[in-house]
Amino acid sequence: MPNRRFTRTHRRAATVGSLVAGALAAGLLVPAQSASAAPGSGIRIHDIQGTTRISPLAGQQVQDVPGVVTAVRNFGSARGFWFQDTAPDRDDATSEAVFVFTGQTPPPVAVGDAVLVSGTVSEFYPGGEAAGLQSVTQIGKPTVTVKSSGNVLPAPVRLRPSLVPDRYAPDARGGSIEKLPLKPGRYALDRYESLEGMRVEVRDASVVGATSEYKDLWVTTEPRHNRTGRGGTLYGSYADPNAGRVKVASLIPYAQRPFPVANVGDELTGSTAGPLDYNNFGGYTIQATELGTLTDHKLARETTRKQKTDELAVATYNVENLSPKTPQAKFDRLAAALVNNLSSPDVVALEEVQDNDGTTNGGVVDATLTLRKLTEAIKAAGGPAYEWRQINPVDGQDGGQPGGNIRTAFLFNPARVAFKDVPGGDSTTAVKVTREGGKAALSASPGRIDPANAAWTNSRKPLAGQFSFRGKDVFVVANHFNSKGGDQAVDGRFQPPARTSETQRTQQAKAVNAFVRRLLDADRRANVIVAGDLNDYQFSPALKTLTSGAVLTDLVDKLPKKERYGYVFQGNSQVLDHILTSRNVSRVDYDIVHVNAEFADQASDHDPQVLRWKP
Repeated sequence: MPNRRFTRTHRRAATVGSLVAGALAAGLLVPAQSASAAPGSGIRIHDIQGTTRISPLAGQQVQDVPGVVTAVRNFGSARGFWFQDTAPDRDDATSEAVFVFTGQTPPPVAVGDAVLVSGTVSEFYPGGEAAGLQSVTQIGKPTVTVKSSGNVLPAPVRLRPSLVPDRYAPDARGGSIEKLPLKPGRYALDRYESLEGMRVEVRDASVVGATSEYKDLWVTTEPRHNRTGRGGTLYGSYADPNAGRVKVASLIPYAQRPFPVANVGDELTGSTAGPLDYNNFGGYTIQATELGTLTDHKLARETTRKQKTDELAVATYNVENLSPKTPQAKFDRLAAALVNNLSSPDVVALEEVQDNDGTTNGGVVDATLTLRKLTEAIKAAGGPAYEWRQINPVDGQDGGQPGGNIRTAFLFNPARVAFKDVPGGDSTTAVKVTREGGKAALSASPGRIDPANAAWTNSRKPLAGQFSFRGKDVFVVANHFNSKGGDQAVDGRFQPPARTSETQRTQQAKAVNAFVRRLLDADRRANVIVAGDLNDYQFSPALKTLTSGAVLTDLVDKLPKKERYGYVFQGNSQVLDHILTSRNVSRVDYDIVHVNAEFADQASDHDPQVLRWKP
């Protein structure tokens, strides 16, 4: 599930004097002594914000709106400042702060300035209105009168469990909630919206999403709610997306205060405070002007036990767009994890293996160099001499990064397990189930499952292979279902959000389920293991379809609830990767090995997982 972001460059704030000079030249700042003699409109910020998500004054001019500057954004193309009224009304639904957009022009103010702002009220939709996100009320084309400086800022509103409702959003039956009256005591999204732009604070905040490369992280205002065993927040149903999650970014110049590098389970001790913003990279965000001190709780990467001599170990690992152009350090880290943390599984289903020239769109589809580089790194790390099997896709037909031609592939340790090579498998030929000696077999090994099915349009086709372990045949299916791209955001204005990508995954699950049924029809005691990145949750329609008819068991459901995750997105610890087994593969030992998803320093954004089974 890739994050669609742009690179943000933080620049040191200019001196107040140069800002004022630039603002005067741009016509943004009106000195107090030469303010317009026209009478003020009497409009306050809470009048602009109103009691819904849309300003009742959108599109209108406002004049001499008073407030105190609480924060300044001096970098990027969306420069501006937040100011807040020091004389709030009594309505819980109306925010007392708003963002003033100056574009690429440096804001002509400093924190603590008491100002009068005139300009045009508008609603800004992050990512564009078609993205389906909520809007941010702002004042554009501003002129600013500074009345005084060095004023005390309004006290921040502390986000705590008693303030943020557990119920996440009003139900608009899939429609927009933006014109509904805000009910901040009933819905979390309404509470956050009622605080839009205002100074808010979290204290001793538990980190539930590690620091990203974009210098942000996720905390929760409800640290006890759905807590994982390692300090995260578990996403266990569509009905509860964990209302306490909020993102933290920073307005503090990096040279003045580097952004904390935090893992899940760490803490921002003390106060983290700033205006509550909303953007298309995670929704409600504290743009921190004050950051708590990082308390490192020393989260450790997990190591699973070694399989016994008579146990078959099968793993799955999404290696996140691996190609020969990937730095060697990543190959080495992936190899070390496979050898040490996963204890050298006998079979590994890999996802996101790119072709030999990576994202260069030159018609190359072969991945020999990528897989050779990985297996050599594994051997150098003290692991087995893995062999691989895979099928090259048709150029540009399997989705992922353009030019990368990602695919699934098998690694296997020939000293422990044999691969039954059956010729005939290619990118467009469907593998069939046959019978040999009264048992199930494959017409091609490796072979692709139903590649002409429309369910696999612009998506990876499952790879089936027949292995033998201690005289027992084992069928392994490596999968990488389509991504969640195109789904509406959990925090967007359409509630409940539409999950349009779910339809294709459900059709993909139907195709894999049908293939497993054919194996079991040929031999009801067939040993089948379905593994990979299914890009969906254990409670999703896709997984219900994949397991329908009791042909497969999703092993994640066998774990204790607090351990059911291997991916962290926007502060939610969740399941995207799965290993499922047929009835005859019973009494298994299954482990999601937490080495990536909870950490700021990742070799991949997915945690690998492994099962051990004694035939």
